Amino acid sequence: MTITITAFERSPDGGQGMARDMRVRWALEEVGQPYGVRLLSFKAMKEPAHLALHPFGQIPTYQEGDLALFESGAIVFHIAERHAGLLPDDANVRARAITWMFAALNTVEPPIVDREVAEYLEDETWYEQRLPFIDERIRKRLGELSGRLGNADWLDGAFSAGDLLMVTVLRRLEGSGILEEYPNLSAYVARGKARPAYKRAFVAQLAVFTAAPTA
Repeated sequence: MTITITAFERSPDGGQGMARDMRVRWALEEVGQPYGVRLLSFKAMKEPAHLALHPFGQIPTYQEGDLALFESGAIVFHIAERHAGLLPDDANVRARAITWMFAALNTVEPPIVDREVAEYLEDETWYEQRLPFIDERIRKRLGELSGRLGNADWLDGAFSAGDLLMVTVLRRLEGSGILEEYPNLSAYVARGKARPAYKRAFVAQLAVFTAAPTA
């Protein structure tokens, strides 16, 4: 059965791999699964056909036969469980990799997204007042993560779905100057981006943006 995911028709990030379909693309590339992509405009994302797949009108979604999923973390987890390459065979190591998946999305990502929302949606005065507090929360999480990673290449032994999600979360700080304060985390993200599967996913997402007509 063909796997089909949804993605932005014209990504707000300029095709730089920040949109959450990147996580799903990367996972599918890691496990060697071909997939198709259905591109959506912002208008189409709020129409009944898409809302039947994603009740919150977002991307990505995942369809395979009669299975339809939404939420990038859940989709990556499904891919990792269904195909070898993203979750270890050992039960305890596997459980720890899944724990890192949740940590990436539930502990590390929220303050980073909060920073983005403040930057783009709040008025300048309010943003300037809130930014130091948001950055303090981010630095606390990065300090803890940096301490845990230490000099290791990956979070727990071999590369896993936990690393895949954590790298995509940390990438959201690129350009802020915060990630560079933690050299081992910067190197960790660079290792993730150097993986051939990541590069293939990035090129595929960028190609959508560069091929799209200018709004």
